[in-house]
Amino acid sequence: MNNPLFKLIMHIAGYDLIKAGKKIEALQKLSIKEKLKWQDAQKWKMARHHYKYNQNYKDKVGGNFPVKWEDLPIMEKNDYQQPIENLISKNYLKSKLYISNTSGSSGHPFFFAKNKEAHSLTWAYIQKRYKDLGIGDYELEARFYGIPLEKKGYFKEILKDWIANRIRFPVFDLSDEVFAKFIILFKKKNFTYIYGYTNSIVLFSRYVIREGINFFDICPSLKKIIVTSEICTNEDRQIIKKAFDLPILSEYGASEFGYIGFQKSSNIWQVADDLVYVENDSHQNLLITDLHNKAFPFIRYRIGDIGKLFHNDSGNQYIENLQGRTNDSIILPSGKIAPGLTFYYISRSILEKSSVLKEFIIKQIEKDFFIFEVVSFKPIDDTLLLELQDNVDKYLEPGIRIKINRVDSISRPNSGKIKHFYSLINQ
Repeated sequence: MNNPLFKLIMHIAGYDLIKAGKKIEALQKLSIKEKLKWQDAQKWKMARHHYKYNQNYKDKVGGNFPVKWEDLPIMEKNDYQQPIENLISKNYLKSKLYISNTSGSSGHPFFFAKNKEAHSLTWAYIQKRYKDLGIGDYELEARFYGIPLEKKGYFKEILKDWIANRIRFPVFDLSDEVFAKFIILFKKKNFTYIYGYTNSIVLFSRYVIREGINFFDICPSLKKIIVTSEICTNEDRQIIKKAFDLPILSEYGASEFGYIGFQKSSNIWQVADDLVYVENDSHQNLLITDLHNKAFPFIRYRIGDIGKLFHNDSGNQYIENLQGRTNDSIILPSGKIAPGLTFYYISRSILEKSSVLKEFIIKQIEKDFFIFEVVSFKPIDDTLLLELQDNVDKYLEPGIRIKINRVDSISRPNSGKIKHFYSLINQ
């Protein structure tokens, strides 16, 4: 991630990581008093920018721009579930922006945009963070992650992996047979760190423990484990620690922002306050404002996670008792195991090729039977149903039965937090 080839290619693509890195370093040299003053000014600057250049956000705010920050509207995920062209600030062209989509892990998928300076700052922050962790140039990453299986998307990710000096361990099949192949690869390569989905790394850790594998003998170059996407519980941490006996670091991120914070202790997370401003609503829902994205109005955006904000004696901002996105594992008739996030890749083509999908969750009723509860703007037609079945066959295995229940709304637990995938079988 820190290697010069990556920086060069990003620069050619319009992402000036050197300039962004200097800006991040300057922000991190500010005193706490200076940082808080900058952050307050920057959040207002971003809100006023979008009020001026983004008609959709201006309509949401109303006729008069408020004096108090708390009087600005809270942006919900469904505010962004419309054609992306309607949401991009008018002083930016879509063709000049970084475009991506959320995974839908909270059940509300949508597309978003970032101007290249904002995206560069996110990358620069991550590079600085990894350097602080002792991960230097050219060090090899073992990435436990999903990957699109369509040719174009697959080769694009493989190219990105090559540029960023990482080898991907696809997590769609987490059976013992696949884990055995992972071990062979760890023997051949000098990996510095493992990065990936918490759930997948925990399952691999269980295999390592079960097989009595001394991982230092397998891959003595390995220094750290970095988990992301799903909350790493104390129980998860103990399992990973037992398997690898290495430092375990946990990130808090989201597709919309890239990086939000990192774990300092078992239930304390430090906010990446160079990138985002975080606040609580009255129910401890986290509201996040992107401090650099001028292309898309992430202002007081309710991301769907819960946690209590506080400042320490030095003034740094932290989140306590973060309740983020968690997913059950998929267990299939063949014995194959896959993470619940596999359904991001299964549903991705429907999200990208149609505009019907508003909200969804998946429930595993039996090992070979899944129900998709879908809130959609119109009925799911046979073409999309066949495409969905084809993706299930491709990413999981043939012989899986699926059913789509179109519903008016998705029921939620008392916390208001939902997961993308629920397993209801007795595992």
